[in-house]
Amino acid sequence: MAGSRRALRFVLLLPAILGALLPPAAAGPPKVSLALYYESLCPYCSRFIVTRLAGIFDSGLIGAVDLLLVPYGNAHVRGANNTISCQHGPDECLLNNVEACAIEAWPDLNVHFGFINCVEDLVMNRKCEEWESCFQKQGLDPKPVMECYNSEHGHKLSLKYGKQTDALVPPHKYVPWVVVDGQPLYEDYENFEAYVCKAYKGHPPKICQGLGRDYPIVQQVVEAGNGVTYNSGDFELDEGVDDKIKIKMVQGDDN
Repeated sequence: MAGSRRALRFVLLLPAILGALLPPAAAGPPKVSLALYYESLCPYCSRFIVTRLAGIFDSGLIGAVDLLLVPYGNAHVRGANNTISCQHGPDECLLNNVEACAIEAWPDLNVHFGFINCVEDLVMNRKCEEWESCFQKQGLDPKPVMECYNSEHGHKLSLKYGKQTDALVPPHKYVPWVVVDGQPLYEDYENFEAYVCKAYKGHPPKICQGLGRDYPIVQQVVEAGNGVTYNSGDFELDEGVDDKIKIKMVQGDDN
């Protein structure tokens, strides 16, 4: 009987023993950072979020991506009391704040993106005043977001995102401003999947098949390295010679 108990004890302890003896499982390939700097009432931003970015959750590309949303855009801080002035007025400041609070209230990307996507879909359809309906549509408790955006904490979150946006190198020139693996995509932001697929070192999701053949031209600019400059029209890459590469800017919400 005692022998049976010892045998049972050994069987129960075997997984822990093997776990201690075996080398740790190799970590998977790192995800590719994908950051979107945007503002809530920018029509280009809402369209990009709803019709393009939301697709990564259905296509499987989300498994290769570390997505960061930064709701601030072309806003500016004014005065000694740090008042935020937004490009599309007070309603945009309110929704920027709401979306910042949602990101903090629900750290799970699936949850806060679902809420933001719902709000931006309303913006795209000119129903932004109905944004509170997204709590019910997404099955979310409104309390943490409402308390946040109505408080000084919500304002501090927006200031934090403002500092993050202002720290961009090179600085953003318009919104939406999409950055993949630390490199801005400039006017080619709608082709962000191709950049993610090229940067990802793991087994590529199915959506990546065929994207590499027509790789966006902006990657040539980004990989060239130094000397990226801007003017009011074209964006130029100064290669240290007389010839320069010029690419037409995409239409967007400028600073």
